[in-house]
Amino acid sequence: MTSDPVSLHPDYAFVWVWPEGAAEPVVVGRLDDHGTVVTFTYAQSYLQRTDAVALFLPELPLRSGELQPRSGEIAGCIADAAPDAWGRRVIDRRCSARFELPTLAYLLESGSDRIGALDFQSSASVYRPRNADSATLAQLVEAVERVESGEPLTPALDRVLLHGTSVGGARPKALVTDGTRHMIAKFSSSSDPYAVVKAECVAMYLARRAGLDVAAVEMASVLGKDALLVDRFDRTDLGARRMMVSALTILERHDAFGIAGRYATYADLAHEIRSRFTTADATLRELFARIVFNVLVGNTDDHARNHSAFWDGTNLTLTPAYDICPQARTGGEAAQAMAFGPDGDRLSQLSRCVAHAGHYHLTLRHAREIIDHQIEAIHDHWDEACALAAASQADRQYLWGRQFLNPYALEGYRASR
Repeated sequence: MTSDPVSLHPDYAFVWVWPEGAAEPVVVGRLDDHGTVVTFTYAQSYLQRTDAVALFLPELPLRSGELQPRSGEIAGCIADAAPDAWGRRVIDRRCSARFELPTLAYLLESGSDRIGALDFQSSASVYRPRNADSATLAQLVEAVERVESGEPLTPALDRVLLHGTSVGGARPKALVTDGTRHMIAKFSSSSDPYAVVKAECVAMYLARRAGLDVAAVEMASVLGKDALLVDRFDRTDLGARRMMVSALTILERHDAFGIAGRYATYADLAHEIRSRFTTADATLRELFARIVFNVLVGNTDDHARNHSAFWDGTNLTLTPAYDICPQARTGGEAAQAMAFGPDGDRLSQLSRCVAHAGHYHLTLRHAREIIDHQIEAIHDHWDEACALAAASQADRQYLWGRQFLNPYALEGYRASR
């Protein structure tokens, strides 16, 4: 399938949004590509609505006129809804693109069932969703394998793979619906150095057992491939969508080259939580617990796009955790993707986390209690977590002591009892 070349270099696109609780979207504004930046302008029809809310503040205040992005090429809350590495790879293949496409092209070529409550259309008056054909997991796995191996897709598989073009991340994935249940399916890759999908399943299950607010998961095996099914939390049973923004957007760290994102920190996110989030103290405790858990399970890919918050037009509320995926490591030392100390400390050690507990409104005793509880939960529920993930004995031996409870993480830590 090859798109019309004109459509691959659009000058504008219209943004549609699902108002809170609504089953149908309304047009909210227009994006205009000026070459170096993409501006946004609210539609007058939207500004006149009684339920109108800003797509995000402070970057897109609810007012007339063209709005420039505060950082980067395009507003962060719009970039959050754009396809990432895997989605762009699929779109490039579908469109026979030889070079990277403009941002608006990726927005208009990706599927409409994207994360959050936004979508993008070429029309301001008629909403036509770009939905993929219904597909089985087996069909999705076959399509993923063909993309990874460079084999051509049949027209049917090409339509099926639209399921994954609107989801972020670099790994192969797709969106799956089963009745009123909405899920993200993450697939193993031929290049995986170990059982990556099973390791993420183990980590997500243990995180829930450790008391974190985490998206529910289950494992499936399809055509010899592992598939992790993660429940979505941005959809309701009645078909409504929830607005979301990433920590990258909250911290205004979007840019064209991803350089600014390297400077996003947990410490800065904690500052935003104290001033802009609902239930600030409880959220700070949850954030600290997630940092600790990432250290304990070797998830060093905890960058700012892997943390999000619901946005209601006024306040932010932390979403359930997702993408807790233990990473391959060599040697002893490791560092988190985001610094958790206000001094830039990011070394993956529990003792370092405790030293910065006060920044998250926790006493040293409370911090150690959180850590001790998580260590105990990992020990107590390890076997059931591995069984849920269908992890082999070789998988378990590889993960234990390397990603999970690595000695470097525990070095110098003193328990509360």
